[in-house]
Amino acid sequence: MTDDRKRTGSFEDLEVFKRAYRLSLLLHQTSLTFPAIEQHALADQIRRSSKSVCANIAEGYARQAWSRPEFKRFVRLALSSADETRVWLRYCLDLGYIGEADWKTWRDECQEIARMLFALACSPQ
Repeated sequence: MTDDRKRTGSFEDLEVFKRAYRLSLLLHQTSLTFPAIEQHALADQIRRSSKSVCANIAEGYARQAWSRPEFKRFVRLALSSADETRVWLRYCLDLGYIGEADWKTWRDECQEIARMLFALACSPQ
């Protein structure tokens, strides 16, 4: 078990969860300003993928007590959702729904979350 997980009592204590959750909330709020035509398309996709990062961290954390491979599987799913979120962010930029400064900030945060998840998935314990 990594030092980070030894010190935490819940998934909510993990720094990667905190960062993913903050970003997900911000993306959700921003997506509500997208045009109506996008509310059941792009806006919904970005909300789902960013929330999936958080949900998979939580589910994996719960499963680690009885299955380390299951924990790693859910962390990898969270990593995939973080990368998916980056794709939707690029669409948001290219369609003019977000500015370049927000895109860069959020893209970089997705990359950092992905880096943290990758390290968690690859940890030996």
